[in-house]
Amino acid sequence: MKRFDYYKAAVCTPPVSIGNPKANVDEMLRILQSLDPDTQLAVFPELAVTGYTCADLFYEDLLLNEAVDQLVRLAEEAPANMAVIAGIPLKAGTRLFNAAAFLFGGKVLGFYVKHHLPGYNEYYEPRWFSPARDLGVSCVKVNGINVPVSGKILFADETTDAVIGIEICEDLWVAVPPSSGHAQAGANILVNCSASNEVIAKNRYRRDLVSSQSAKTYSGYLYCSAGPDESSTDLVFSGADLMAENGKILAETASEESISCEIDLQHLNSDRLKFKTSLQENREGYTVVTYASANLETIELTRAVEAYPFVPGDLNRRLERCETILGIQAQGLATRLKKIGCRQAVIGISGGLDSTLALLVTVRAFRILGLPVSGITAVTMPGFGTTKRTKSNADELMELLGVTRMEVPIAASVRQHFADIGQDESVHDITYENGQARERTQILMDLANKVNGIVIGTGDLSELALGWCTYNGDHMSMYAVNASVPKTLVRYLVESEALSARKAGYTKLERVLLDICDTPVSPELLPPDKDGNIAQKTEEVLGSYDLHDFFLYHMLRYHESPEKIFELARLAFPQVDAGKIKESLRTFYRRFFAQQFKRSCLPDGPKVGSICLSPRGDWRMPSDASAALWLKQAEELDV
Repeated sequence: MKRFDYYKAAVCTPPVSIGNPKANVDEMLRILQSLDPDTQLAVFPELAVTGYTCADLFYEDLLLNEAVDQLVRLAEEAPANMAVIAGIPLKAGTRLFNAAAFLFGGKVLGFYVKHHLPGYNEYYEPRWFSPARDLGVSCVKVNGINVPVSGKILFADETTDAVIGIEICEDLWVAVPPSSGHAQAGANILVNCSASNEVIAKNRYRRDLVSSQSAKTYSGYLYCSAGPDESSTDLVFSGADLMAENGKILAETASEESISCEIDLQHLNSDRLKFKTSLQENREGYTVVTYASANLETIELTRAVEAYPFVPGDLNRRLERCETILGIQAQGLATRLKKIGCRQAVIGISGGLDSTLALLVTVRAFRILGLPVSGITAVTMPGFGTTKRTKSNADELMELLGVTRMEVPIAASVRQHFADIGQDESVHDITYENGQARERTQILMDLANKVNGIVIGTGDLSELALGWCTYNGDHMSMYAVNASVPKTLVRYLVESEALSARKAGYTKLERVLLDICDTPVSPELLPPDKDGNIAQKTEEVLGSYDLHDFFLYHMLRYHESPEKIFELARLAFPQVDAGKIKESLRTFYRRFFAQQFKRSCLPDGPKVGSICLSPRGDWRMPSDASAALWLKQAEELDV
């Protein structure tokens, strides 16, 4: 696929011969040659050129001079177009520093020196090394050339927009890591050359540190640790290597010589552009070394592309996520009811997923407030498209939950309305459909007035994105509990309640909830087929909600282009024809832009995740914005 802004990096833990730089560089070169040739950055551990556990051998000039000579060889013999970072003991002025060298294009471009030297417990680094604050020079001679050295140094690739900042081991474990400053100075790839030994529970803490720091700095974070060939006199090193991006672990190992993955620079830069207050720019005191890598056109993406970004793949995580979301929805509604002094709610029940979820949430909210669920008036409003399956599921659900049930058939009133406006009932056009939806909303609004309650909205995030709702019909309510829940997640939320019902022994409730989950998504505004089954299936008109939710996430979360979203969708849905993906993508952009006017006047509703379309919150867009630019790129996609 096209490379876009993917930056391919590798974290490498080679075998170590303590005090033998030539042997160590030989191993590093061997590993470099084994990496994918389009790898743009390879990282080696702390003091990798000599070994971390040399101890008082670090005083030996013979070792220090050989280390620099072998570093030069590593730079000269490394694969073309691959930047390399490796730890090395470095004499600068009259002091010795724990440093990491940056190599590219056959040259040593610069050195970072460690700020924080551990001198507690098993660590004795201050015995040999000085901290960055004691650095009295700005450059050192390597092979006759002045090379910059600093505790504040960045390496910027002018071709890829990657800006690389380095820290070393203990630097990450302090209250304010140097990498935080690097990020504020513009670094989006952070590297940690480390020699972290293994003790009980340390691995999890280290993993959390890496994940957290990548999230706080909106960066890719590459953590490379020394392996088991380091001296075992008192310690054991396991080579715990990690690659993270903005809080997510992309790859990890404690046994392989190398791991690699792609960092999405577009994702990182998009978040930095959006969340401005989280990362205030400050380049004071920084040296920026620039270089230019060769332009790479394509990439074989190895990182996973999640087909369902709103839904955790792991069952336990998904159930935990669902419980959290249900809690947010219910608490939002409970707070609203409490604040306005309302003890009654009215909700339309169709036997479909959205209204089922809204009813379950409303019941939860009433229980939070200690209100009887009889204060919830659940209304079925059978019309021209209502099927036996959805009607019976709606009736049974209301009975099992103990809410107040009400049925208001709408056929007669809609026919009268059609007669009033001269609509032919046999013409199943948008007027035919929306007339029913608006009649149902009128009934709910008037009932809410009658019982002194509020109307609970049932529409979900996916419907709002596509405008698949009737303006001033099901589009409107007094509190929209599902407004930020995408369709692909709605099903799992209902399913999670079914599993809870099973655990509690409520088998009837479990059965009806699972059957609702299996029912085709439909507004049921067109007559059933000859067998009485749902004829109007939403996804046959709009395309798959699986695809639309995928598009929605990537557009709103990372503001990716149609071209990139299309390529990622092809990877995420290999079973779907590329032409179908393209068609669905065109539909998505066409409807997303054209239907903004419905989102501009949304009722209140709780935000539950990273994507929301509230005009008062996450998404502000003119209703008359042009979709031409996006549709043009979508039209030109090569299938």
